[in-house]
Amino acid sequence: MQESFGEGPIPSAFVAHEGERFVGTVSVIACDEDSRPQYTPWVAALWVEPEHRRKGIGAALVGRASAFAFKAGAERIYLLSRAQRRPFYENLGWAVLEANAPEEGMFILVRDRSA
Repeated sequence: MQESFGEGPIPSAFVAHEGERFVGTVSVIACDEDSRPQYTPWVAALWVEPEHRRKGIGAALVGRASAFAFKAGAERIYLLSRAQRRPFYENLGWAVLEANAPEEGMFILVRDRSA
């Protein structure tokens, strides 16, 4: 938990809410895959409450986290996804960098500032 309290802009977390009600979250962190420390920063831990899914909240959270990471100076950002979520991210402009990494059925996706 202490690692989440850095001095710089990363790590950061974003929360979607309806009034006082939590509906989703996403984070921007330095590294989401220990075997790939050269990849940084990462959009990670996307969560939308089940009753609020398929309403654009996840896409908005990923977009906000991505914009934040680019504004903080990143030229490329990374994301780790399971196969079933891969099309969601690809529809948002992410591209596969590595397939079946770090394990079978997982994908490392990227998005460049210029994209």
